[in-house]
Amino acid sequence: MAGLLEQAKQFVSDTVASMAKPEATLTDVDLKGVALDSVTYNAKVNVSNPYSTPIPIGEIRYVLKSSGSVIATGTITDPGSLKGNGDTLLDVEIKVPHSVLVSLVKDIAVDWDIDYELQLNLVVDLPLIGDISIPVSSKGEIKLPSLTDFFT
Repeated sequence: MAGLLEQAKQFVSDTVASMAKPEATLTDVDLKGVALDSVTYNAKVNVSNPYSTPIPIGEIRYVLKSSGSVIATGTITDPGSLKGNGDTLLDVEIKVPHSVLVSLVKDIAVDWDIDYELQLNLVVDLPLIGDISIPVSSKGEIKLPSLTDFFT
C-alpha cells in the first residue's frame, strides 16, 4: 500500500513539474520621477500566462543592487492579476533615496549612471498547485536625472 501511495505522489509531482508555468522578463528600467528625498524608477516586467484563466499575483519583491551593495528593496502586495492566454505588462516602482546615491559616487562620477542588478520575484497563486515564485533578474545602467529633470 505504501508503494502505491509513493507512486501516486511521484506521478503528481512529475505532472506538476512538466506543466507550463508563467514566465517573466524585465524589459526596461527608466526614470519615473525625482523628489526632494528620492529618485523613483519604473521597471517594466512582461509576464506570459499560458493558462486560459487569469492568475492573481500575490506580491512582487525586488532588490536593486549596485557595485555589490543593496540600494533599494521592497514588496508590492496585491499588484493585480495576469491576463489569461496572454502577456501582462507590470510596472514596478523602485524608490532610491538620495542618501544611497551619495555612497555610489565613484560609479556615478564616471558616466552619470548607476550600473545595477535588479532581482524581482513574482509570487503567483496557481489553482490546485499553490503559490509559485517567478524569479527575474537583469543587469544594466540606470541614467541619473540631470538638472533639467528637476524643472520639467
